[in-house]
Amino acid sequence: MNIRQFNKSDIDKCAALYQQAYNRPPWNYNFTNEKAVKYLTEYADRSRFEGFIAEDNGHIVGAVMGHSKTWWTNDIIYIDELFVEPDSRGKGYGKKLLDHIEDYSKEKGYEVVTLMTNKHMPAFQFYNHIDYLQAEHFVFLFKPL
Repeated sequence: MNIRQFNKSDIDKCAALYQQAYNRPPWNYNFTNEKAVKYLTEYADRSRFEGFIAEDNGHIVGAVMGHSKTWWTNDIIYIDELFVEPDSRGKGYGKKLLDHIEDYSKEKGYEVVTLMTNKHMPAFQFYNHIDYLQAEHFVFLFKPL
């Protein structure tokens, strides 16, 4: 397995992989290719975008996309998306992508890696298992329109 920096030329393959990963249970999203390309492009177009691709034998099997942010102490990195090909789950690709972005963040002097996930989905257990902590002092709020 190889981890490399994300290139904008990866968008189409990552959009297809994103759909494979999330347009099925337990998420059951309904991303079209057009929407998935637009969604991931919006992340990649950010001024402080940080992204990496996991490849196995030249085939993209996962990606992590995020962005760095200024904070009053040191910069932080926020992971917007992490996804792994369904047939490749459980093989350590997600963990290796996170290890890579953590090492990268340490090299850059970032203070913390942050992310948001649904505590009722399998990803929550995955993050807990690899020592990500639940911030009890934060609340995610939304308002349906």
